[in-house]
Amino acid sequence: MIRSFGVPQNAVGKWAGICAAVFSLSQATFGVAWGRFSDTHGRKPAILLGLTATMITSLMWGFSTNLAIAIAARVLAGAGNGNVGIIRTTVAEMVPFKELQPRAFSLMPLVWNIGSIFGPSIGGALANPLDVKPGEERSGGSLFERFPYALPNIVSAIFFAIGITTGLLYLEETLETKQGTRDYGLVLGRKLNNFAERCFTRTKEVLHLQKAPSKSKTAETEPLLKPTAEDEENALHAEPTKPRASPPNWREVLNYQSNMNLLTYTLLAAHAMAFDQLLPVFMQYPPLAPDFHQSNPLQFAGGFGLHHFRIGLLSTCYGIFGMLVQFFLFPPIARKYGILNCLKWCACVFPFCYLATPFTALLPTQTLQVSACFAIMLLKCLCGIFAFPCSTILLTNSASSLRVLGTLNGFATSFSAIGRALGPLLAGGMFSVGVDKGYVIAPWWLLAAIGFIGAIPVFYLVEGEGFGGEQNDDGEISDEEDEAEADARADAAGGNKAAARGRSGPVFMPSSQQDQEAEEAGYGGVGPLLSRTNTVSSTGISPARERGYDASTSPVRSRRGSRSEQGGRRVTRRVSIPLGLGGQGISRRYSSNLGQSLGSAGSFNG
Repeated sequence: MIRSFGVPQNAVGKWAGICAAVFSLSQATFGVAWGRFSDTHGRKPAILLGLTATMITSLMWGFSTNLAIAIAARVLAGAGNGNVGIIRTTVAEMVPFKELQPRAFSLMPLVWNIGSIFGPSIGGALANPLDVKPGEERSGGSLFERFPYALPNIVSAIFFAIGITTGLLYLEETLETKQGTRDYGLVLGRKLNNFAERCFTRTKEVLHLQKAPSKSKTAETEPLLKPTAEDEENALHAEPTKPRASPPNWREVLNYQSNMNLLTYTLLAAHAMAFDQLLPVFMQYPPLAPDFHQSNPLQFAGGFGLHHFRIGLLSTCYGIFGMLVQFFLFPPIARKYGILNCLKWCACVFPFCYLATPFTALLPTQTLQVSACFAIMLLKCLCGIFAFPCSTILLTNSASSLRVLGTLNGFATSFSAIGRALGPLLAGGMFSVGVDKGYVIAPWWLLAAIGFIGAIPVFYLVEGEGFGGEQNDDGEISDEEDEAEADARADAAGGNKAAARGRSGPVFMPSSQQDQEAEEAGYGGVGPLLSRTNTVSSTGISPARERGYDASTSPVRSRRGSRSEQGGRRVTRRVSIPLGLGGQGISRRYSSNLGQSLGSAGSFNG
């Protein structure tokens, strides 16, 4: 494509590198701004805006007619491409528990590997479909004669449009301060789903593939209380559950562990991306002469002399191997040995891969050369598949709170973009200088030096605890966690009380309740018609409160509360009571027969 702009053949590589560099530099400039935008306005708007900007700039790149427009398109693409850090933030907020993070954070690289396998193939097949030669007159003719490289970008824009539509209709907001707002995209998505389900069901009925539901069955499944206009009006004007928080200051974002993780991630991106871009150049470089004899074991300048088709085949196998490792090996190994330990091992292996790569050109046959180099490629791929998600998880868990996570990932996007720009630039320049001087090892040993330096901060990292048990802003813990703790306490304390009752004698209850329990036991359990009420766990009530507690006048209390208050507060739980018995005391038996509900004579009224 660069050649079609009238650029000389010997200058194509330079301008292609400039187009790649301006994208990375522009992404580095605006990465933090996108992160702070997502922390303030929400993850979903930032992701949708980023996808839209990338779609527009992709079309702009495909319809470029000169080098200036192409470079401008790459600059704008980098400025609007802050989605990598924001999507990482979204994944971290959806999966805050450390045990699940390896599987969750392996999905993004997995998708990237799939795209890297099929994307270049589709782009190469669709580019320049009419085989327009560089320098030919393109003022007239069909669309693809005037814009020979527009078709792959049009197809790419279609994929972007599908992603934007899917995100608008089905992506849920994960930023806590925005979760209470009404999302019209999700509302429309639910309506479309319901409409499609009704149409599908009706089609099956018409085709006699499914019987129409009977009237009695429909009556049983319909809700007794229909939604009213007031309910819909309240839902329409739903307000955020929490006020918008002010953007975090830089000290909250950049603590010591975050800085170490950012440094590690930047150096990792620099040498790993430089290796991937330098390797095809090395493979295609002419091999050593058959009669080559070296006096200095380090002075040689030769490659493999491979055709670009074989290089592409090796790259495809490389991507498939990475995809399999990403999905099947990384999650269980990371859980078993720990995220930080995996990153340490990978950081130590990278430099040795780079040191050994150039010496494969000294092997006697091309088959041995390619086989040895491919083995090194797979080892480096294995380390990269482990290192990048591990670094991302450690960076995520180093954040002081979830409210700074978007900004922190914005910094990661910016710094990694700098690494991706500088790494290939330094390695490519060193390759040109090295082969001129007869030292093809120069760029590889430069990457090894960067790898050694990048391994140093890894040993200063500390594995964070994640956000799975983080308290809310008001000091409360989640209902699920509170309920789980209350259930555990109820089971433990209930066992002690049952043993005590067994030693002290039977518990006396009113005759009406005894009759009710006898009748319940005779029928095998509580009947199907149930109402809901609140009970109090025996673990959360002291003896003094038991004696003075009045079941008929007690207020209903929330399960939510800080951890420091759990020891002395009532723990309420939802249980089922037969209809018509809401004002009478009744004992609710759990599977362990240890629970004693509020109002039973044995607990409070005796």
